[in-house]
Amino acid sequence: MLPVESGTLVLAGTPIGDPDDAPPRLAAELAEADIIAAEDTRRLRRLAGALGVRPTGRVLSYFEGNESSRTPELVEALASGARVLLVTDAGMPSVSDPGYRLVAAAVRRELRVTALPGPSAVLTALALSGLPVDRFCFEGFLPRKSGEQLARLREVATERRTLVYFVSRHRLRQALSAMAEVFGADRPAAVCRELTKTYEEVRRGPLGELVTWADGDVRGEITVVVAGAPEADGTELVPAELARRVANREEAGQRRKEAIAAVAEEAGVPKRTVFDAVVAAKQRAEGRPAE
Repeated sequence: MLPVESGTLVLAGTPIGDPDDAPPRLAAELAEADIIAAEDTRRLRRLAGALGVRPTGRVLSYFEGNESSRTPELVEALASGARVLLVTDAGMPSVSDPGYRLVAAAVRRELRVTALPGPSAVLTALALSGLPVDRFCFEGFLPRKSGEQLARLREVATERRTLVYFVSRHRLRQALSAMAEVFGADRPAAVCRELTKTYEEVRRGPLGELVTWADGDVRGEITVVVAGAPEADGTELVPAELARRVANREEAGQRRKEAIAAVAEEAGVPKRTVFDAVVAAKQRAEGRPAE
């Protein structure tokens, strides 16, 4: 018996809003795939209907709750020669969506994996934000618990690249408040919601102003873009800012000595300058006059 040629896993980008943004190849893949693994099978069928295509392959749900258990089944199908199409609710699979486990498992088995590029909320929000986009970091969703959220933000408090986050509308104000606390209320940012949809909106401004704006009824899918930490030489950073940066690093788990050295290097000032700023901040917090 001749060996079965292994199949192909196709990661397909889907529209983040307007169905007309679907890549031309998507309709053909939906019609021809042996198996379609979808984050939400109902949304998949609505999308297929909008594209005027009727899937002929087997449609399976593949979401966070069953990703681990369903991955081996899909890998075996690939190994047997099936063409498996993976789609999520919006955007690219495995980017804060199901897919990573399946890709990793397929790679381990040396099975073919390819991509059908499509719309991206990350890149669309970056382009619309008005913030620098030559270098950026995608941070995904923040942890839900306040303490863990603050710790995650402090890890990138001095990151100079533009930061991109996915945020639930129910947690938008709380997330913006945490960002303002860690990054500073004057840090420029943009809240991008309902991208490519009828009520698309991009709200730009300092984090402090965006916190106030988010008191209203903000709805839809939301991506937040935050400017990176500003470039600074030592003359631009006041002692309080130097101390704040050290505190952020300490709360993220770095030892004080190492944090002081890192902040000094970032700011281009002597370590002694940063040390004195930390001591002065501690004295102020304790109500003692600075020496």
